[in-house]
Amino acid sequence: MIITISGQAGSGKSTAAKLLAKKLRMKHYSVGDLRRKMALERGMTLAQLNRLGEKEIFTDKEADDYQRELGRKEDNFVIDGRLSFHFIPHSVKIFLTADLKVRTKRVFSDERKTEKFHSLEEVEKALVEREKSDIKRYKKYYGINSFDTKYYDLVIDTTRLGPNQVVEKIIKFLKERKKM
Repeated sequence: MIITISGQAGSGKSTAAKLLAKKLRMKHYSVGDLRRKMALERGMTLAQLNRLGEKEIFTDKEADDYQRELGRKEDNFVIDGRLSFHFIPHSVKIFLTADLKVRTKRVFSDERKTEKFHSLEEVEKALVEREKSDIKRYKKYYGINSFDTKYYDLVIDTTRLGPNQVVEKIIKFLKERKKM
């Protein structure tokens, strides 16, 4: 079984994916980590890489090809990434969403070393900009909007949920669907 977790920045994708993978004793992969590494190697921020991606497909293609190949070669893993559901269509597809103010606070207090913000306003602006850039790139290159919930098997609003509660909902869903 392959589980793809998509969603808005700050909705808890990476946290839930890591915790779920650990509970299910599966590998975990993160496309966000891969893209941050790509940006860092180029001396850019993730936002700069995303803006470049609006004109140049190579910024997304590397991560996209990685996911496709992973879905072909491996099984029994959890991956978090905005387009993982699209590149691994035989996966169980989960989408996480949350209120913008909650996501802003989560990202502001996150420990990521590559993205440091000085204020909540700066984070909120960056989240809105990032979503617009993602929508623009994915529509241009793939004709899809990854934020459209019609693509997913399960949608969870994490606004008032902690990571363990999110994982419990996913596990309950998998059991109900007899995936476990």
